[in-house]
Amino acid sequence: MIKAVIIDDEKDSIDTLKWKLENYCPDVNVISSFERPADGVSYLKKNPVDLLFLDIEMPMLTGFDVLEELGRDIPFDIIFITAYDNFGIQAVKFSALDYLLKPIDREELKRAVEKVKGRFQIPVPQQLEILLQKFKQPSHPVNKIALPTIEGLQMIPIETIVSCESDDNYTNIKLKNNKKLLVTRSLKDIEESLEQHSFIRVHRSYLVNLNEIEKYIKGEGGYLVMSDGTTIDVARNKKEVLLKKLLPYKE
Repeated sequence: MIKAVIIDDEKDSIDTLKWKLENYCPDVNVISSFERPADGVSYLKKNPVDLLFLDIEMPMLTGFDVLEELGRDIPFDIIFITAYDNFGIQAVKFSALDYLLKPIDREELKRAVEKVKGRFQIPVPQQLEILLQKFKQPSHPVNKIALPTIEGLQMIPIETIVSCESDDNYTNIKLKNNKKLLVTRSLKDIEESLEQHSFIRVHRSYLVNLNEIEKYIKGEGGYLVMSDGTTIDVARNKKEVLLKKLLPYKE
C-alpha cells in the first residue's frame, strides 16, 4: 500500500483527488491532506510517506517553495498537480518529475500511480536542483536536463545532445562521442522540455540541435548532415521554419 499525502489549498480539489484515488487507485492510501502548505511541510518532516501529491500554484507557499522547505534529500516520490499548463510545468518536465493537470483525468492518474508502484524512485538532489533553477531563473539557461531511462535517471549536459529520434513512446537520444540513450519519454515531451534551447523539430520523428548541424542538403524537403555524420530527413512542412532558424547560424 502506498502511503500518500496531498497538499493543495483548494478543499474541493483535495476531496476530488481523494475520491478518484479511492475508486481508481486502491493501492494508494491517503493518510493526510493539507490546505495550508506550511502544515504539510511540518507533517512531512516528521512522518514517513511514500508519495506526495503537490499543487504548484498556492498562496503563501508555492509547490516549489514547499520543496525548498523540505530540502534536497526528499525520501518520497512526488506528483505535481496544477490547473495551469504554464512555465511551472515546463520546469517539472525539464527535471523529469511527474505532473497531472486539473481536472485530473482518471486514466492519467492511474498511469502516474502505476509508475510510482513500478519504481518507488525518490527524486535525486540533482533533479530538484534542476527543477528549482529552471523555475526561479527562467531567463537563465540551465545546462543540464534530467532524462529518465530504463536503468535510471541521467543528468545530461544539453550541449552534448546532437539529435533525438522518436521510438513510439520512447526517444532515442544521440549524444556527442557516438553515445546513445533510450529515454522513457516521448519525443513531444523532449521537444517541450528543450523548446527554449537551440532545438527544432524537423520531422515528425526527429528533433535536432541547431548547433550540431553541419550541412543542409537541398531537396523536396532536403536533409541534414549532423556533426556525428548521421543524416536526417527534413519534412516539407518543416523546411521553411528550419531555413529561417539556420540563417543566423550559417551566415
